[in-house]
Amino acid sequence: MFFKRLSSLSLVALLIIFVGCSKQPITEQQIISRAKAIHKKALTLDTHVDIPGTQYATEALDPGIDNPKLKCDLVKMNKGGVDGVFLAVFVGQDKRDAEGYKKAYESAMAKFEAIHRLTEKMYPERCELATSPEDVERIAKTGKRAIMIGVENGFAIGKDASNVERFYNLGARYITLSHNGHNDICDSCNPRKKLGDKKAEHNGLSKFGKKVVAEMNRLGIMADVSHISVKSFHDLIKVSKAPIIASHSGCRALAEHPRNLNDEQLKALARNGGVIQIVAVGGFLKLGSPPPANVEIYVDHIDHAVKVAGIEHVGIGSDFDGGGGVPGFNDHSQALNVTIELVRRGYSEADILKIWGANLLRVWREVEKVAQELQKGSKNGRVGN
Repeated sequence: MFFKRLSSLSLVALLIIFVGCSKQPITEQQIISRAKAIHKKALTLDTHVDIPGTQYATEALDPGIDNPKLKCDLVKMNKGGVDGVFLAVFVGQDKRDAEGYKKAYESAMAKFEAIHRLTEKMYPERCELATSPEDVERIAKTGKRAIMIGVENGFAIGKDASNVERFYNLGARYITLSHNGHNDICDSCNPRKKLGDKKAEHNGLSKFGKKVVAEMNRLGIMADVSHISVKSFHDLIKVSKAPIIASHSGCRALAEHPRNLNDEQLKALARNGGVIQIVAVGGFLKLGSPPPANVEIYVDHIDHAVKVAGIEHVGIGSDFDGGGGVPGFNDHSQALNVTIELVRRGYSEADILKIWGANLLRVWREVEKVAQELQKGSKNGRVGN
């Protein structure tokens, strides 16, 4: 009887209210359709992809084809609607002696060369090196893939802080302070007994490490905490004048692994204004017996990070070609599946755009702003006297 007394206009108004209050599309097809629309609109960025060796961007390991040896290549990025990736100049931890430093530096330089070879010689018509958020946005609008550079393991710096600027000039826009094993910058979350590591060497960030971070702040390089110890993390939060990132980490509350961030770290990251980019390595997402991690468990980590740190502080960092890849999100051609799962769980378009790229660009811009202020202060005699 109630509905009989309503005017047709009132019925329309009720329908609008009902639909507007619905958090999710009704059917699976509607979920997929909505996800596709959002994914197309999003600026989709992945902050951590490894390049396997110095043969990268040669005929022997061509990222311009749908390469079965790679989980990230230009074809898969295009198919999955991924606009840009940070390729990692990775250097494994080794002995800290003259030979070790020399090998690490040369390895880093060879990988810088490989990335530049990709963007400048092999496929300049399909991808371009981006060294600023504005570059990323401009390149994405052209239909090219934006290629960015992160240095994974500050060991490549050796004991020479001037290498930070050398790496910046080659395009590096974040540096992961350590990898598996302590280095001269800080303690790692995974000490290497083979290298003689104790549980802690510097009890966090070293004096040299603080100098390196200051130089990163001055230049506009994001400091990356993936792989560093909890104490190193909190030391970095204290000394960095700019927000920090975790380029490829998970949530420790869901998987008790030293590579993941605990809730205290997530809250500190949020206060710092930084961002955690959720990693897609199955062993970091789920521990114990089968079944293994999948795209649903991957998004569980996004959920938890959003719950603890907030929607402004979460992004995507797959670690493809470095161990990353789970069923449903096993390479960049499957990136849409992450968006589908986010839509299924009720995330709004605005939230998904933040997760896929906007949060990272916000942090990057803030890091650049801090660098500009520090450089301006130095010229005016307020810094470095």
